[in-house]
Amino acid sequence: MKILVLAETDAGALRPASLAAIECGRQLSEQNGGSVRWLLLGAQLDTVAREAARYAPVCVVDAEKLATVTADTWAPVIARAVKQEGAELLLAGSGTFAKDVLTRAAALLGGTMASDVLGHRWVDGQLQLRRAMYAGAIVATVQLSGPVQIITCQSTAYAAAEPLAAVEAIRPLAIDLADLPARVQVEAVESKRGGRPDVTEAAVVVSGGRAIKNSADFESLIGKLADTLGGAAGSSRVLVDAGIAPNELQVGQTGKIVAPEVYLALGISGAVQHMAGMKNSKTIVAVNNDPDAPIFEVANLGLVGDVYEVVPQLIERLSQRNSE
Repeated sequence: MKILVLAETDAGALRPASLAAIECGRQLSEQNGGSVRWLLLGAQLDTVAREAARYAPVCVVDAEKLATVTADTWAPVIARAVKQEGAELLLAGSGTFAKDVLTRAAALLGGTMASDVLGHRWVDGQLQLRRAMYAGAIVATVQLSGPVQIITCQSTAYAAAEPLAAVEAIRPLAIDLADLPARVQVEAVESKRGGRPDVTEAAVVVSGGRAIKNSADFESLIGKLADTLGGAAGSSRVLVDAGIAPNELQVGQTGKIVAPEVYLALGISGAVQHMAGMKNSKTIVAVNNDPDAPIFEVANLGLVGDVYEVVPQLIERLSQRNSE
């Protein structure tokens, strides 16, 4: 099986989600006797291409037309590269990047797609994938058909790939870019993560819910605990709708799907829409002042209490332990 892994970059470096995706690709190729390569798109890619070559061979499309990520320009290039390389599987890390770009490329390829994959296995030479369905109510095993399969994998489901002993080759692809549409113009990209990892990539996610009263409290409680644990800050939809937390932090059915090692739900009642985005977390810790909150039904550890009292104590204890 020929596998292409679409690289996602940030500030000229590979995103952690892509390193998890290339590890997934390695496992698939080793188990199937196939090959795995990067597909790297963008502009001025020399530095990131050299970084990518430490993990796998790199196919590069470097052009100013691809300097900003827009689905209408990137998707046709991805589809053409897949066809040109004869790839049977197109893979990327889960996240907003893949949801925007990879889904459109899948449509252009006429392929079958499985998103937010949590694991895989080979059965009688057929690839079977584990993924959450029905708002996270079940984890289903699915099998794709067709000449091209498209997969996005949860970045926390696969360990980040280790560099290879030798640097692999970097090969430019000759892709016709003359007829690419230019209907979308990106004026600016804003982020409010404050240097923290993305919720889809972090091993620890600290999320706040309705109990948080304002943006300052969100930062002092949720943000500070996340920093203390070296994790990401997340939010339920109610805080995003109230303008307390930025949209990019929303976890849930209409936000981001996460599956970290540890998920801390602070002041989150546990509505089904939110649990759809985090119930596959390996360990769930919940703090809520309502002993009957639905979040306790899925929590591995639960504490009935006020987050305004519990979280400062937790931060203080963890800070003391870190200093020791």
